[in-house]
Amino acid sequence: MIRARHTLLWTGRTAHRCQKGLKDPVTDYTLRPVGRVESALADPASAPRQPDEGAPDAWLVFDERYAPALDGLAPGTDVLLLTWLDRADRDALTVHPRGDRTRPLSGVFATRAPHRPNPIGLHTVHVIAVEGARVHVRNLEAVDGTPVLDVKPILTEDR
Repeated sequence: MIRARHTLLWTGRTAHRCQKGLKDPVTDYTLRPVGRVESALADPASAPRQPDEGAPDAWLVFDERYAPALDGLAPGTDVLLLTWLDRADRDALTVHPRGDRTRPLSGVFATRAPHRPNPIGLHTVHVIAVEGARVHVRNLEAVDGTPVLDVKPILTEDR
């Protein structure tokens, strides 16, 4: 389960009442991290906002039980990395883009702000190396300890 500051962030049960003719569907989901980020970045406030703004190389450290899921992931591959931004403000609905108070407030769904109802981070990273249950990646702006939810290869014409 995803936990931050020893508090359960998101869990639930699933019931599809609409299919039974009832009016309000109730749907919940449970996410379980598959690993965590190991990075020199420790403070979200000082971390780069985008990978091309000085994001360092980092390691994705997977739980050993997920090591078989890395089979076929090779150096040179570009992947989409999904993380849980566990230090984000989940109550934020509007933000000043890029934290710039001179810019007007905007809805979080129109921005890449980490603060949002479901703080899922989306990162495009380049795989440098795969060593057992550890993946070395280039230009990751996520801070140390950030939970990893999933990794998906970016599809190209030859894939």
